[in-house]
Amino acid sequence: MAIVAAWSTIRLLMSNPSNLFTDLDFNRDGKQFGYIQVPQSTNAAAWANLFIPLIVIKRGDGPTALLFGGNHGDEYEGPVTLLKLARAISLEQVCGRIILVPALNLPAVQANTRLSPLDGRNMNRAFPGSPSDTITGQIAYFVSSVLIPMADVVVDVHSGGRSMHFLPSVNMHRVPDPRQMSEMVRLALAWGAPYVFIYRDVAGSGLLPGYAESLGKPTLGTEMGSASQYGPATLRLAYHGLRNVLAEMGVLRDERSAPVSASQIVSSELRDDYIMSPASGIFEPLVELGDAVEVGQPVGCIHFVEQPSWEPMVVRAKTAGFVISRRAIPLTQQGDCVAVVARRIERAAL
Repeated sequence: MAIVAAWSTIRLLMSNPSNLFTDLDFNRDGKQFGYIQVPQSTNAAAWANLFIPLIVIKRGDGPTALLFGGNHGDEYEGPVTLLKLARAISLEQVCGRIILVPALNLPAVQANTRLSPLDGRNMNRAFPGSPSDTITGQIAYFVSSVLIPMADVVVDVHSGGRSMHFLPSVNMHRVPDPRQMSEMVRLALAWGAPYVFIYRDVAGSGLLPGYAESLGKPTLGTEMGSASQYGPATLRLAYHGLRNVLAEMGVLRDERSAPVSASQIVSSELRDDYIMSPASGIFEPLVELGDAVEVGQPVGCIHFVEQPSWEPMVVRAKTAGFVISRRAIPLTQQGDCVAVVARRIERAAL
């Protein structure tokens, strides 16, 4: 049986044109630690591979959960949570398969940068990728063609990184399939985060969650605070919430952790909910996370350090609601997002 299972994995990898490789057997029972090997050539090594950590935990038949961390390299909640989870889960608790990629954009994680230092690209704008792409796009293609098709549920753990503060939330897009949407909301509420956040893309396409959603996969993302909010509270929420989701989908036999609070479903689906800086300068925030805002209310101002006689430019809210996110870095370029406004909605509205 082991030979048959191993051969099925080999056929799976041979059936797609990706140059990436793993020697893990996705169909073998047990807990396996290994790598996705990405061919590369550098000034110091003509023949080399980039080794991206990969863990497969399988026991018997059941659903498959596919979990990602480190999609952006300055967001460490995902890598820490998935590494802890991979070590803590015992095989006897598993009813199905859990695939974990704790540092999807490993070069960025190692460099503490949002974008890959190898090719300057954003992993979360590279999907579905292609086998002839740069390294970031090749990794995205392996995920798109090999990993996501195996999944019943996809979870991509994010935070605001260095640039944005966030109220901790589980997030998703609004998808047209009502059954898929209902399942995503059910799993998100099982997480137990303070907010379930429905958002829209305002900074490009090619997101991992968007691609998985387009294949009909129930898909969750998160915004677990930010680099400056990184600490025990957000890490506990990420770890126990993810275990709750695995238990809810039936792949993990586990006692559910009590939620931090009753989750509120909130939405930022209007383009004007995302407030972009009208000018470059030093951003002064005038609102805190959770503050209520009205249309026209100042949320911050831009100071011009090279022109000390100039009055600061006021940045105003264009929609009403409350602040779910705001900029964390003072130095700001024109077009940078400085705040996000959300509104509470009822579950029946989804």
